[in-house]
Amino acid sequence: MSTENSATTELDFDTPAAKRHRNIRAFKDKFAAVGIAFGGISVIVAILLIFFYLLYEVAPLFESAEIEPWQENEKQVAPYQIPGEGKTLYLTMEEQTEIGLRVTDAGQMVFFNTRNGEVLKQENADIPADASVTSFAIASEYSGIFALGYSNGQAQVFKHKYKSTYPNGVRVITPQIEYPLGAELIQVSEGPVEVLALNGEEEEWTLIGGQQSKLTATDVSLTENIITEEVEADTSSYALPDMNIPAQKLLLMPDRRWMMISGEGSKLGIVDMKAAGGPKVTQLVDATQGKITSFELLLGGNSLLISDDKGLTSQWFLVRNQDNEWLMTKIRSFQTGNSAISSIAIEHRRKGFVTISETGNLAVYSTTAERNSLSAAVAKGNVDTIAMAPRSNALLVEQNGELALWKIHNEHPEISWSALWEKVWYEGYQEPEFTWQSSASTNDFEPKYSLMPLAFGTLKAAFYAMLLGTPLAICGAIYTAYFMVPAMRRKVKPFIELMEALPTVILGFLAGLWLAPFMEVNLAGIFVTILVLPAAIIGFAFAWANAPKSIRFLIPEGWDAALLVPVVIVATMFSFWIAPGIEQMLFGTEMRYWVSNELGIPYDQRNALVVGIAMGFAVIPTIFSITEDAIFAVPKHLSYGSLALGATPWQTLVRVVMPTASPGIFSAVMIGMGRAVGETMIVLMATGNTPIMDVNIFEGMRTLAANIAVEMPESEVGSTHYRILFLAAFVLFLFTFFVNTLAELVRQRLRKKYGSL
Repeated sequence: MSTENSATTELDFDTPAAKRHRNIRAFKDKFAAVGIAFGGISVIVAILLIFFYLLYEVAPLFESAEIEPWQENEKQVAPYQIPGEGKTLYLTMEEQTEIGLRVTDAGQMVFFNTRNGEVLKQENADIPADASVTSFAIASEYSGIFALGYSNGQAQVFKHKYKSTYPNGVRVITPQIEYPLGAELIQVSEGPVEVLALNGEEEEWTLIGGQQSKLTATDVSLTENIITEEVEADTSSYALPDMNIPAQKLLLMPDRRWMMISGEGSKLGIVDMKAAGGPKVTQLVDATQGKITSFELLLGGNSLLISDDKGLTSQWFLVRNQDNEWLMTKIRSFQTGNSAISSIAIEHRRKGFVTISETGNLAVYSTTAERNSLSAAVAKGNVDTIAMAPRSNALLVEQNGELALWKIHNEHPEISWSALWEKVWYEGYQEPEFTWQSSASTNDFEPKYSLMPLAFGTLKAAFYAMLLGTPLAICGAIYTAYFMVPAMRRKVKPFIELMEALPTVILGFLAGLWLAPFMEVNLAGIFVTILVLPAAIIGFAFAWANAPKSIRFLIPEGWDAALLVPVVIVATMFSFWIAPGIEQMLFGTEMRYWVSNELGIPYDQRNALVVGIAMGFAVIPTIFSITEDAIFAVPKHLSYGSLALGATPWQTLVRVVMPTASPGIFSAVMIGMGRAVGETMIVLMATGNTPIMDVNIFEGMRTLAANIAVEMPESEVGSTHYRILFLAAFVLFLFTFFVNTLAELVRQRLRKKYGSL
């Protein structure tokens, strides 16, 4: 070939078309690289945003409380002279913190403006002639009902209320005093009422009063006159036996059965008002190591708070002992400092309280969380009285004839590490427990925000689901990828993967409404099937392997697995057919009754076994698909080389294929576990949603995801309950992140270890 001809046949890479083609290809490569990078970064950013948003919602739960002087129109409210005359017996505020009430030993009930002390309204108690106020008692801060005891042995019960109206769109709060037991004076004792207690509910009330060692109980029954529609009070009194405890203060629980007596020094007496043979002291203890300085009932009237002159406040409530006797038990203590506590203020709507020491140091506590939210100095020296606002957002402090108004920021005192993750001794419980109960019908409810039952339920549901799903999915994937003929694999694999498209709400619906009742009636059949089915499969495999070749060759090689379908169906039907006879022979009754009555194991219709089967069915496609792809992707030359060296197919599978595919198999299991942990609808519909901690497979559970789905719609935005649900989501997020990180580390180690095969 000539030089001229060779020159004409050379390719020209610099033609306009070639340059244009290279530019387009470079643009496509660059666009793809940027698009992939943008997508990956976007996923990371989205996950980080979710993380930080959850953290943003959760962070306020753990913020400390703050206190500052109240400001009005950006000006600090200065202390002002206390309104009214006499010594303060009771100090409180209404809900909006605009109006305060001061009850004095002169019988005055003064409503005043909390910003400047201006008297808005004043009412005087109907004190008999030649008598004076000698005692004071309050039923509860929440009820607003209190009583004054007089030196002539009589008492009168009052209630402060506030009515809000909106003339011309402006809120006007009108305070008023009512007489819930009637305006008539009630005879409480023969002598001066030096100590007084009252409590009750609706139409039945009890007042106990008298001298330190001579007490009288007066029961008041309210009836409405049909004609006049007036409430009439019927009273009956009886003298109490000498308790041998000089009473400094009395407290009566709302059930009117238990009375507490604060004696001299550290003595605490517990009186059973309904004991056989009449009221008697059932317990006498030294409640503190010092002298009792404050003695109050917590919200609800079930817990007793005792403060002493050594700066210690303790919480007590009644607990049954092994002899079924009620004992006032010390539950927890709160140490403020070494200075004596001069006063306690009870929160109106939460299980919290405020103490102030003789040095003017204020401390805010939550009993359930055992948390000290705030410690701050609000006065110099001892104060006379303190009062909390109903919303716990303001505090009135009386000192040296002046009142000071403080603003408190303390939104979530019920939360602490111990309240979330440790056992807590709740009111009415016999011992500390893990409990989740976020709401109730009563206003004095003690919130129980332990996340342990929810975390335990999440792991329990995932464990039983993985226990069922993992072996079936992995074994099915091994057979499909390694032993099954390609033609059959092309039919089986898509069919199993199609199961993943089935909505979990459908699985939960079927599990809750069909599977749970079916298993309850056929529990024995389920367990017989678990025993019979593997034996039937192994027996058929053995029989088929030893069948004559003329029979085995009727089925194309690799299609013999299809014969297991009728075997499984027949074995299952046979198991349920023989189950009733076996059940009667072994148990003499239905298995579920035998489990409950003989073994003492509770049985719930919707239980962990139902969840395990339903959720196991949901995770099988995920684990199967990834595992099958990992095994099928093992290079064929590895297995062919092993077989060529004389290894059996089983040895090749165990020693070559499985180790090589182990990173993918482990990833499949972890992804399946993540699916099980985050599953919502199946556990929501197929369990009793009971937040209990019990490994019993016949009892239900509540998971973190299901709890969020159930309670988020009913939670108040910004409330403690609302943020706790976000905390549950945050815990779920961290758990998933931890599992995925661990899975990736293990996968990388497995890949490094077996990558040289």
